[in-house]
Amino acid sequence: MRMIGIEDGRSAFGADAANYDAARPEYPARIYEILRERCGLKAGTCAFEIGPGTGLATRRLLEAGASVTAIEPDARLAAKLRDCADDPPLRIIHATFEAAALPQGAFDLGTSATAFHWMDQRAALAKVASVLRPGGWWAAWWNVFGDPDRHDPFHDATTHLFQASASPSFSPLFKHPFALHSEARIADLESVGSFTDIGFDVSHWTLVLTASQTRALYASFSNVTTLPEAERTKLLDAIHDIAATTFKDRVERHMCTALYTARRR
Repeated sequence: MRMIGIEDGRSAFGADAANYDAARPEYPARIYEILRERCGLKAGTCAFEIGPGTGLATRRLLEAGASVTAIEPDARLAAKLRDCADDPPLRIIHATFEAAALPQGAFDLGTSATAFHWMDQRAALAKVASVLRPGGWWAAWWNVFGDPDRHDPFHDATTHLFQASASPSFSPLFKHPFALHSEARIADLESVGSFTDIGFDVSHWTLVLTASQTRALYASFSNVTTLPEAERTKLLDAIHDIAATTFKDRVERHMCTALYTARRR
């Protein structure tokens, strides 16, 4: 099985930034409720975001009144991200999080949405802690395309198409996708020694798609974007055909969104 490496993953989504922006589903409203109620997201919050992509979560942080420093390693995604807002309240740093120069102890809130699996967990969390002020909050969340607790017919009908590759966030061989492996994710946070009040929340929901929307969504996945063009087109055509015929142009993916929060000591 071909495992997509971190460097490949960080550049996997920018080739078609417009499709990535349009095809990826929003995060549940409950995520932002928790950020407000637990993590203090409000007007004037000084936040940073790791791996914002084209700004799916960034827009919601800005709408809440936060100023956001967005650290994005892909120049193509960063260019699309600029559509979210003018400087300020949005500052974009085109760099990896590891290389980004950030002020120590300066931020009220740090976030990462479906991106934090593309880095070394403990080293990155140590840097997160160093740039948060004491009492500041960290929140990382992922949309998981499939709910282990619910039958997912479309996944069953298409899983044979994805046996050749995997990414750090998911592999058909893993019992628990990265985001839902709560014991490991909490252990990562605890290992840094700088966090308290660690929380884990899961939202369950259903994503309904047409065949064309399904094709566009799968075209945004790293284990698809990194395929050679002919192979990628063949796979996406197969996805579309299954969605259009077997599922009669209505695909339901049972989703869950996993959120981890922690407060800087």
